[in-house]
Amino acid sequence: MKVYADRLARAADAARAANVDALLITPGPDLRYLVGSAADSFERLTVLIIPADGSTPTVVLPTLELASLNGSAVGELGLRVVDWVDGVDPYDLVRDALPADARVAVTDTMPALHLLPLAARFGSLPVSATPVLRTLRMTKDDAELDALRRAGAAIDRVHARMGEFLRPGRTEAEVGADITAAIIEEGHTEAAFVIVGSGPHGADPHHLVSDRVIEAGDVVVIDIGGPVEPGYYSDSTRTYVLGEPSAEVASRLAVLEAAQAAAVAAVRPGVTAESIDAAARDVLVEAGFGDAFVHRTGHGIGLSVHEEPYIVAGNDLVLEPGMAFSIEPGIYFRGEWGARIEDIVVVTDDGVESMNKRPHGLTQL
Repeated sequence: MKVYADRLARAADAARAANVDALLITPGPDLRYLVGSAADSFERLTVLIIPADGSTPTVVLPTLELASLNGSAVGELGLRVVDWVDGVDPYDLVRDALPADARVAVTDTMPALHLLPLAARFGSLPVSATPVLRTLRMTKDDAELDALRRAGAAIDRVHARMGEFLRPGRTEAEVGADITAAIIEEGHTEAAFVIVGSGPHGADPHHLVSDRVIEAGDVVVIDIGGPVEPGYYSDSTRTYVLGEPSAEVASRLAVLEAAQAAAVAAVRPGVTAESIDAAARDVLVEAGFGDAFVHRTGHGIGLSVHEEPYIVAGNDLVLEPGMAFSIEPGIYFRGEWGARIEDIVVVTDDGVESMNKRPHGLTQL
């Protein structure tokens, strides 16, 4: 409870510093971060109101959703709970909890279904709470880092089993189904995503699975992840080859491995996010593969698979200890094959810690 109380206090401080009077947090990663609630968002409004003046936060929610607070910190923190039944206007309840002219910031996952009525009650469109909360969620505390380590170890165990699943003659969908089961078997609460990109499908970074039959000699991109309790995600990619790789595939994969290693080695406090992107990209550009690297080098991770900080050109954010993100350069040759190597890393006081320990080079099955 001390962790959640501290987060609420820091959120109020951040709101005050941003010159907003309150934060309005609907179900999603921000709500889970602040009070440990995994409640879902429906057409009936559930919202956490955090006043910037440090007064007691309020949860407004439907009476029929009171059970969604079970297991959260709301009760032990002594937050005010205002429940409502159908026929009551919940947006008026939010307005009545704050000054009429309050300037509010809303979580970026708030549906327009709720955003627009709230804007009408306060007479202006709310601002985004993401800039207010970004520093809080970007810098992971010890409990969050422990969860990320468990998530990384769990997804490593799935990659270690890839020889069970990846065989010529099987479809991507069949392999994906086995991986999905393994993700849960190895400690995740669900499989959030499973990419099995074989042969030419590997050249599509966001390909999922298909009925394509995997063939001998195929290069296969496996990008997988999911949450472990209390909701922190894994995300790891390795590239496999079914049989002996050609000299061209082996040499190109060696360059990609060097690019990923260079980016990991560049991580430390005080450098910028864009400098990590450049460390990977420069290696690929020098080798003539700059045009084959079509996405950013990484994204933050935690209670969301993708969150700040983003490891991309133009992001001059200075890295600090506790920031967690992926490093995942890739090369893609349309119509032929693709490859990607991805680890989750955390900035430490003097460098970097990787949450993934599996070998990085081309794995031959």
